[in-house]
Amino acid sequence: MVKRENIIVTKSVDFALMIIDFCEVLENRKKYVVANQLLKTGTSIGANIHEAQNAESRADFIHKVKIALKELEEVKYWLTLCERAESYPFETSLKENVNELGLIMYKIISTSKRNLKKHN
Repeated sequence: MVKRENIIVTKSVDFALMIIDFCEVLENRKKYVVANQLLKTGTSIGANIHEAQNAESRADFIHKVKIALKELEEVKYWLTLCERAESYPFETSLKENVNELGLIMYKIISTSKRNLKKHN
């Protein structure tokens, strides 16, 4: 049996790697506080998505994806600060990727909730 690629897992890992690279740029510019916060939240998204893959139930899965979504919203905040602060670097591709991840997670949550209702 061929295992299908799990797009949210792949994209969350790719995003975490992008965040790590961007945080190194921030650290090189001595923007340590934002780099630290962004590194924590940006890599936490993928960690929570990975954890959701082994959820104990559909409700547990939804909960874990919602936690990842909360982390994603925090990433949006830190990226907005970088975008608006004149002395900070900013990468448009990060914002595009975070928005894409968000759309995928919202779709996963809505589909999972719909399926949860069908099975209860």
